[in-house]
Amino acid sequence: MLDPATIVATPAPGRACGTCTLCCKVYDVPAVESVAGQWCRHTRAGQGCGIHATRPEHCRSFHCLWMTESWLGPEWKPDRAKMVLTLDPVSRSMNVQVDPGQPNAWRREPYYGQLRRWAAASLPLKRHVLVHQNKTTTVVLPDRDVALGVFAPGDRLVARERMIASGLTADVEKVSATA
Repeated sequence: MLDPATIVATPAPGRACGTCTLCCKVYDVPAVESVAGQWCRHTRAGQGCGIHATRPEHCRSFHCLWMTESWLGPEWKPDRAKMVLTLDPVSRSMNVQVDPGQPNAWRREPYYGQLRRWAAASLPLKRHVLVHQNKTTTVVLPDRDVALGVFAPGDRLVARERMIASGLTADVEKVSATA
């Protein structure tokens, strides 16, 4: 498993977290005993990280896609979108970590339409758009969404692409590590 602290990503020109702290709510960060779905105890509402100068390397190294990709518009800034976008460094699939306080944020426009377009563009590359609400995962496909539930360590996503009248889609399933 890759450690996010080993992935080097730099902010795009003009991008800064500012008061956005959604990543401090949607991810597990064991170094600060932060649990996904709850605000990190070091988060200061409207101000940022209370231990910014001494935060763990894991936190220092993390930049969401909005921070690193200037082509994402202001509507995708996590504190506005209520979701944090990242790319998996191995599969290059898009991960959409949704604020549990706004569980349907990803289904609102302009977000949902764009997620479906990214899903259509990703399928030929064998990549996927994965929406995570705490530990529950849904795969966004060009023609539908497939809820796969909780992924345990070692579980994997299996996709079988197929053509339909409107283009390429896939049948997806979670394969258990114990299967």
